Amino acid sequence: MANDPVLTFTDKGIFCPAGGFYIDPWRPVDMALITHGHSDHARGGHNRYLATEAAMPVMRHRLGAIRGETLRFGDVRRIGGANVSFHPAGHLPGSAQIRVEVGGEVWVVSGDYKTEPDGLCEPFEPVRCHAFISECTFGLPVFNWTPQPEVMAQVNEWWAANAAAGRTSILGAYSLGKSQRILANVNPDIGPILTHGAVEATNRVLRGQGLSLPDTVWAGPDITAKTHPGALVIAPPSALNTPWAGRFTGASQAFASGWMAMRGVRRRRGLSQGFVLSDHADWAGLNWAIRATGAERVFVTHGYTQVFRRWLADQGYDAGIVETEYEGDEGETEDDIEVVE
Repeated sequence: MANDPVLTFTDKGIFCPAGGFYIDPWRPVDMALITHGHSDHARGGHNRYLATEAAMPVMRHRLGAIRGETLRFGDVRRIGGANVSFHPAGHLPGSAQIRVEVGGEVWVVSGDYKTEPDGLCEPFEPVRCHAFISECTFGLPVFNWTPQPEVMAQVNEWWAANAAAGRTSILGAYSLGKSQRILANVNPDIGPILTHGAVEATNRVLRGQGLSLPDTVWAGPDITAKTHPGALVIAPPSALNTPWAGRFTGASQAFASGWMAMRGVRRRRGLSQGFVLSDHADWAGLNWAIRATGAERVFVTHGYTQVFRRWLADQGYDAGIVETEYEGDEGETEDDIEVVE
């Protein structure tokens, strides 16, 4: 009788029969191994959680008094008949790929990942395996990221020009990960840095676990363009072109996202500027990461799965698609981040 596969795909999420656990499940389960704290991967309602030491604080902030344990990168834990370890994914602080070994066969679930070091989170580390379950949010050749130093130079130039003209600069960036990446790499000498409540709440959690960020000021009701002239305001994308943003009269608004590489996205959002900066791997990064695993079987999920699967099959991989409820970069929401009052 053939052995069960190391991982199977169910209506609750990715399941390990030998260990009795799920990875990033989207429906309540007994034991959930979580790759990172974004809301499409770390959901409430599970009985037990296991994540990295750096991912757990923001998960507790978002989900409340969960029953959670942590594991350091590279440490191995035996769960039932499976050996499990977490390895850096480079997506945001504490984000992990999850390696599962059963009977000498190794499968790896990537979670969300990027391959370019960002000066903020643990850099991506390829993990050798027989089967790799990879996201492909940006799995098209058109997605080819400009190196981060060049993008951050563009951000600094935009902010400095606005400040010289007496305008506030409002930059849309996801509250967990992207905002802190920008803060860690922007030039704070240009002017004051203000933050939306959702961003500042996340900053407090990450600062509390030792993350170094420049000084920021919560953009509460009394903060305006007059109180902090020439400021850079970091806010979730959902705050752009809203009454909240409107109190910074005459502000220039921009969005930092991989989707800014798509023609027309900036125009449809009514933005003066767009910066192509993603916390996910681009086309070259996806292909490099998959080759580096040495895997012969590759499953792709959330993103341009049909196109990317066909490409991988043409390259000689045993390639398949996993239907999941992960939403990727554009789908990350801010609604479940507690704001600073």
